[in-house]
Amino acid sequence: MTDLSHLAELDEDAADIIGRYPQSGSALLPLLHLVQSEEGYVTPAGIKYCADKLGLSTAEVSAVSTFYTMYKRRPVGDYHVGVCTNTLCAVMGGDEIFSTLKRHLNVGNDETTEDGRLTLEHIECNAACDFAPVVMVNWEFFDNQTPSSARDLVDQLRDGWPVSPTRGAPLCTFRETARILAGFPDQRPGANDGAAGEATLAGLRVAQERGMEAPSVANASAVADGPDDERIAKESARDEPAPGPSARPWRRIRTRPRVQAATRASIPSGWPWRITTPRGTGVPSTPASVRSRISSSRRSPSTPAASCPTARVSRVRRTSSGICSHTPRCSRGASPRSSSSTPRGAACAATED
Repeated sequence: MTDLSHLAELDEDAADIIGRYPQSGSALLPLLHLVQSEEGYVTPAGIKYCADKLGLSTAEVSAVSTFYTMYKRRPVGDYHVGVCTNTLCAVMGGDEIFSTLKRHLNVGNDETTEDGRLTLEHIECNAACDFAPVVMVNWEFFDNQTPSSARDLVDQLRDGWPVSPTRGAPLCTFRETARILAGFPDQRPGANDGAAGEATLAGLRVAQERGMEAPSVANASAVADGPDDERIAKESARDEPAPGPSARPWRRIRTRPRVQAATRASIPSGWPWRITTPRGTGVPSTPASVRSRISSSRRSPSTPAASCPTARVSRVRRTSSGICSHTPRCSRGASPRSSSSTPRGAACAATED
């Protein structure tokens, strides 16, 4: 049984987080950050703790914790170094920065140095394309990096030198960052400061010079709101099970001429298949057990059906009399009805329940 005693000190903070939401399940994401701030990563004990607090199963909590990459399933160092390798940063040098740091730290992706100080990971877009290539340390920005500057950065972190990000608040440890992400106040100076990058401001200046404006809020609302919005919203919010599959009506199964001979020969004894051929001479090449069923199901004596290489194989419904009233047509175009000496239904060979 998983021991949760070391997480008991989080009960007060967990109650604070859960109390923020009208439904307790909504507190799962910040609660995962909380247990990560205590243990450095999301452990099985942390998953069980969240499940017990929120009335969820451990499978449900595990599904969430493994979906989002900010929740770690292995121990993380004091500083998590993330190198953006998405399109723009990669083109601007992000790939080279990541390769340089892997060689310099002697670690691979999502691995921690032997001293436990740094964990290196390549990550997707940091939402800072104006400053590409970007490196983040515990989710704080280090802009316009080069392989050389990134190498100096990690050396300073390993040696314990104070390091300040390009913008934002001073660095804190990975566990302290996880507690802030859980929704507790960030008291660091500059935590809420920031400015748009030069590339973004350049686009804004061009828009102002050309008199480009976004639509007003009133016009946007008029376009967005339609007469059926309320009805659509209600229908989309209905909590009803999806309709089950309806029973498929019976239908004929037709085979191509080149596979019919194999189809007829492969019908096992006792199968309720009806083999239809145009009337003529000869007997279809069917097993004796199937031919016996053919004979017993006929309405009246008839001339044996012909072995036509283009005959169709049909799967049809049994009638109340046990005799199929379907009269097939040869794919060559000849109709069995053209033979006046043979009664209708004689070409039908077997029945199906």
